[in-house]
Formats: sequence, C-alpha cells, structure tokens
Amino acid sequence: VQLQASGGGLVQPGDSLRLTCVVLNSMRGIPTMAWYRQAPGKQRELVASVSGGGKTEYVDSVKGRFTIDRDNTKNTMYLQMTNLRLEDTGVYYCNGRPPLPVAIASWGRGTLVTVSS
Repeated sequence: VQLQASGGGLVQPGDSLRLTCVVLNSMRGIPTMAWYRQAPGKQRELVASVSGGGKTEYVDSVKGRFTIDRDNTKNTMYLQMTNLRLEDTGVYYCNGRPPLPVAIASWGRGTLVTVSS
C-alpha cells in the first residue's frame, strides 16, 4: 500500500486548504483512515479520522474547522481545512488508524501546510 498526501501550501490565517490522500492499491482493507500532522519540533499527532462507515473524529483544536471524508470508490480521503491558524502549520500525513505497519505502508513525505501572516 502506498499513501500519497497532497494539497498543502503556504496560506494566511483564515484561509482554507483541501488535502487529498490517494491510497494506491485499495483503501477498502483499511477500516479507519486518518490524517496526522507533525508541527516543527513536535511529535506527530492525530488530527482527524474517518471509519469505513463514515464516523468521524477530530482533535479538539480542529473541531468545527476541519472536515474529513473518504471515497472508497476512488481510494481517496480528503481533509477540508478552513479558518486555518498559525498553529495548524506542519507536515500532514495520511495513514490508517492505528497506523499501518511500516512493512505494509510507509508514512511517505506528507504534504506541508504553512500558515503564516
């Protein structure tokens, strides 16, 4: 399985971005997909997850601002981010929840989101 995250960029506070994660092969075998992020100098953290049935969970700091969803027919997951804040800056990765074993899927490069005024 290969996980390809894209859609990051440099934005200003209050802007929006939509991240995309393409799962090469199939996403059907991954019950719950998730977005993670790693801010500079910090550990990677779970941002949002979505189950195969559409149940979503979010870290408190992004509730009401981020929306996660998945399209199994396209093996794709999305993260719509609105009202971005400086503290949303980081490299965003997609993976399963819990993360897939490294032998099955690496984290990849992720996609960099920089929120700066």
